[in-house]
Amino acid sequence: MTTLRDIAELVRAPAALSVPGDAVAGAAAAGTLGLGTAGLSAAAVCLYWAGMAANDWADRNLDARERPGRPIPSGRVPASTALRAALGLSAAGVALAGLAGGRRALAVAVPLTGAVWCYDMKLKATAAGPAAMAACRGLDVLLGASAATRPGSWRRAMMPALTVAAHTYTVTALSRREVTGGDRLLPGATLAGTAGVAAAAATAPATSPGWARWSWGLAAWYAAGYGATQARALAAPGAGNMRAAVGAGITCLPALQGALVARSAGPRAGAVVAACAPLGQALSRWLSPT
Repeated sequence: MTTLRDIAELVRAPAALSVPGDAVAGAAAAGTLGLGTAGLSAAAVCLYWAGMAANDWADRNLDARERPGRPIPSGRVPASTALRAALGLSAAGVALAGLAGGRRALAVAVPLTGAVWCYDMKLKATAAGPAAMAACRGLDVLLGASAATRPGSWRRAMMPALTVAAHTYTVTALSRREVTGGDRLLPGATLAGTAGVAAAAATAPATSPGWARWSWGLAAWYAAGYGATQARALAAPGAGNMRAAVGAGITCLPALQGALVARSAGPRAGAVVAACAPLGQALSRWLSPT
């Protein structure tokens, strides 16, 4: 019988803590942070979980060879259940976006849903895979900014969207070697990319000069946490270290999001978002985020 824990493992439940900060960062940059942001964040979480379930459904035969302990190949979650979960969560995500943000939010949520399914069904194993996943995360950020109506407000969310997308590219590139391992070139390149991402978050224009130092601190926290695991993968690029780097890339993302939020909405808002990082790391000891 399928249990709640099996479903939580299927959708990588702890990894969902890395998602709300995307929408919050977009809303903060666009100046629309408010109650509606909570609904848009919930929509993004549903679409993230849908993507995880669709990923395992699409990879069920590959996982039977490489990861037989995963919920579908182990028999704990029937493939049909995973597909229904993916479809249901997709519908829920789009519906929540429409309720929270109306037509403007739907104009982002619908292509975001399409991008998620396109990645899982077609692009994941191709050279375009990391860019496709990066686009999904960038659209998450823009979903949070979709309530903006003043000229130029929505465009201010492009910087955090590109920053989160660049981070996601590094994580996705590493994830392609978390089963087989690789060479030192990949973690070396992603480590350099992480430094650039942290610098971009720390030096972005701040609404108040006094908020900049908080952004620097959170960006440094992100770079140290994610960078340390990549440094270990650089020294020994086996599957275990690659997998650890991917996990850190997921659980450290809220610190990066917090750095972006702090520059637009202040240190308190940034700290609330960044607090999801240690919480996600604690939960990842109980259930893997990858």
